[in-house]
Amino acid sequence: MNFKTRLYEEIDYRYYKASPSKRFVNYVIDVLFFYVLIFGFYAIISMIDPRVFDFIDDGVTDRIVGLVFYGVIMSFTEAMLNGKSIGKFITKTRAVSLDGSDLSFERIFTRNLIRIIPFEILSAFGYPCSPWHDKWSDSIVVDEKKLALQKQKAHLFATVKNEGQ
Repeated sequence: MNFKTRLYEEIDYRYYKASPSKRFVNYVIDVLFFYVLIFGFYAIISMIDPRVFDFIDDGVTDRIVGLVFYGVIMSFTEAMLNGKSIGKFITKTRAVSLDGSDLSFERIFTRNLIRIIPFEILSAFGYPCSPWHDKWSDSIVVDEKKLALQKQKAHLFATVKNEGQ
């Protein structure tokens, strides 16, 4: 067999993107996780001093604070879980760089702060799903099951190639 015409070791991660439905489930789970977390945080702070939140009770400020807090919480969650949020952990997907390498904290933070942009969520609609926070941070969310199968296939071809030499 001649394997010189094609490199089977190279994996194009664009082919293993998570489906839009998995991305939506990730989002719903992450938002629910965030609301539970923020509710607990507000409850604890309100027990200590209820006047702390009086300055953000105007509708706009609380939305801005919430969005920034969401970006920060999601950044730290993805950094601690190596490219996974709680939703990605459950659906077995993961955020990686376009070349498949792990995301740096800077890229994770950038990726999650881009989510603060109004109507950014609308950029995720369509097929294939390419939200701004993926495009602008040069990242991609991959389905770990599909990727694992491809890596096994690449390993098998590499083994056959080495035995044939």
